[in-house]
Amino acid sequence: MSGIGLYTEYFNLTERPFALLPDPDYIFWTGPYRRAFTVLEYGIVTRAPITVITGEVGVGKTTLVQALLKAIDEDTRVGLISNAQGGRGELLRWALNSLGQSTDPNLDYVGLFQEMQDYLIAEYAAGRRVVLIIDEAQNLSVEALEEIRMLTNINANKDELLQLILVGQPELREIITRPNLSQFAQRVVASFHIPAMSYENTQAYVEHRLKHAGGTGEEISRAAVKLIHESAEGVPRLVNKLCDFSLVYAAATSEPHVSEQTVKDVLEDDIFVRTRTPDDIENVFKLTVTSPEEAAE
Repeated sequence: MSGIGLYTEYFNLTERPFALLPDPDYIFWTGPYRRAFTVLEYGIVTRAPITVITGEVGVGKTTLVQALLKAIDEDTRVGLISNAQGGRGELLRWALNSLGQSTDPNLDYVGLFQEMQDYLIAEYAAGRRVVLIIDEAQNLSVEALEEIRMLTNINANKDELLQLILVGQPELREIITRPNLSQFAQRVVASFHIPAMSYENTQAYVEHRLKHAGGTGEEISRAAVKLIHESAEGVPRLVNKLCDFSLVYAAATSEPHVSEQTVKDVLEDDIFVRTRTPDDIENVFKLTVTSPEEAAE
């Protein structure tokens, strides 16, 4: 606790600029990020049945969803589901609960579907639209995806009564383009994949967050940001981790700013943990498994 307090005071920051929790106030609108948000807005404005946003872990998908929630009009009812699980009918129960509708635990699939349909019709009659956002949607089963596709068939004249926004990791796109989900794919009006940040965007991102926290934007040197970008591969969550620890190290040793060497120290101390690729795991295996002859030496 004192270490973190030390670095915010040491660098005259009002708060930690690189906290890991999603915070729409810290959004840095890179070109791809803004385009992703535009796709989300387009989906809502045009009443698109299904909109899909994908990206690797840590690129800021949840932060983008939080920003969307702040921008949605009051006449829109929004349900947010994260990590939905269960068999047939369970997703309907999750959806109703996310929209503030309590359900009878004894209701079967048909009863739950009827409750959802009645709710959507009532909201439409009251002049309100309903949007259901499903985060971590790559975890949904094919059966669950088919269930939510059926919900998009509930229409009134030419209007869609329910709009779905699916947010997930890259494999979500692969799942919904399978031949057995062709009907689902046909209902997807817009989709966007958020890439990792370029070095230029990473530099601007770091400066933006430092300034937002009351800094000058120069607390982390350009050489340090270059190494941070390379080590984090442009993934914002990993950039945040490295920047945060680097600021702690710099303050602890009374450095005027985070230098490239500071970042190297963090990396060498193995504080910054990254997921290993299959090649990394194979290399580790090769290094740790010895032959009987080697063991005898």
